[in-house]
Amino acid sequence: MKLLLIGSGGREHALAWALAKSPRLTALYAAPGNAGIAQVAELCDLDVADHQAVIGFCKDKGIDLVVVGPEAPLVAGLVDDLEAAGLKAFGPSKAAAQLEGSKAFTKGVCDEAGIPTAGYGRFDSRDAALAYVREKGAPIVVKADGLAAGKGVVVAMSLAEAEEAVTACFEGTFGAAGAEVVIEDFLQGEEASFFVLSDGTHALALATAQDHKRAFDGDEGPNTGGMGAYSPAPVLTDPLIAEVMKTIIEPTIATLAKRGTPFKGVLYAGLMITAEGPKLIEYNTRFGDPECQVLMMRLKSDLLDLLLASVEGTLATASARWRDEAAISVVMAARGYPGTYAKGTEIRGLEPLASDRLEVFHAGTKMDGARLLANGGRVLNVTALGSNVQEARKTAYDAIDAIDWPEGFCRTDIGWRAVAREKTG
Repeated sequence: MKLLLIGSGGREHALAWALAKSPRLTALYAAPGNAGIAQVAELCDLDVADHQAVIGFCKDKGIDLVVVGPEAPLVAGLVDDLEAAGLKAFGPSKAAAQLEGSKAFTKGVCDEAGIPTAGYGRFDSRDAALAYVREKGAPIVVKADGLAAGKGVVVAMSLAEAEEAVTACFEGTFGAAGAEVVIEDFLQGEEASFFVLSDGTHALALATAQDHKRAFDGDEGPNTGGMGAYSPAPVLTDPLIAEVMKTIIEPTIATLAKRGTPFKGVLYAGLMITAEGPKLIEYNTRFGDPECQVLMMRLKSDLLDLLLASVEGTLATASARWRDEAAISVVMAARGYPGTYAKGTEIRGLEPLASDRLEVFHAGTKMDGARLLANGGRVLNVTALGSNVQEARKTAYDAIDAIDWPEGFCRTDIGWRAVAREKTG
């Protein structure tokens, strides 16, 4: 099969790496890709926002399946346009992708299906939103309704911080994404990431993961797109997974099917495990980044087979096999991220690192001749396997110590919750 992968981040490098192992694969293209993806795929100079150009490329190359990695093309309806042109694509329709494209949309699904989630209010004016946060008090969570590249959520621990977040949304900090705001009750508990594949009717549970959103050690600093992750997440026990499927995932899929907008693709539930049980924080309609990296390291099944089962409606008879080992991914980011950072700094020392226990997935990189350069905020995902999280973490951080990139930084405590459990358990 000939595949086109859409995207350019660490998630897409991990997907490309896994897809390249499939015996069914005959050609893999990526648009736009990055320096790491170029090691396993042919990069294409395609404007992925130009859907007709993507369709033309697929027809010229005889592409059998398009795999859409990031959220923006999904919310923009790329899958709809590909399918209308007679092409197969992995990912949800524009209507179903509103689960990620609009926080208010997801809250409406929760209301309709009785899905446990935080209490909330939704507002399209600053004054009404400010009045609500002043009535509720802090801590409280302020979310730009639309896509904001992982930066539109503020967990405000003070009223002043909440007011500042509301004002930022309505003053255009997040563009059109902040034209409406969802304000949620603060949930106390432990976060976890839960992934399923759906074919519109059935859901297949994948492995669990836990990520680290804050920029600095100790879960301090601003929210980011993710500074690291590990899998499995010990907090999600088998009984909890069954509860999540019954109370959150299955009602969501059933509700969208009933509405006539069935969800096909990967559904990523951001959960808070509270004293009352699991509650939905948010949905993403694609693999998480960097959670995808640890999932792909642990996946034993053929990824291409699983994606096709989602597209073709055969998930009821599919299964996913996983390594027993733990996996961890540590993000190396450019100094200054998630604020202002420099591009174009050189990275050395990656060549001897890869092994059957370690992969360095590229996120924001490009080649300049023989030089590897940083080309984004999150730049590398150093991802390792181990018999437990402690062992995987040591392998990852030993590799980071060997990477020559003075302009980069990383958190030094990725996986701390799991390590603490391992040491006490």
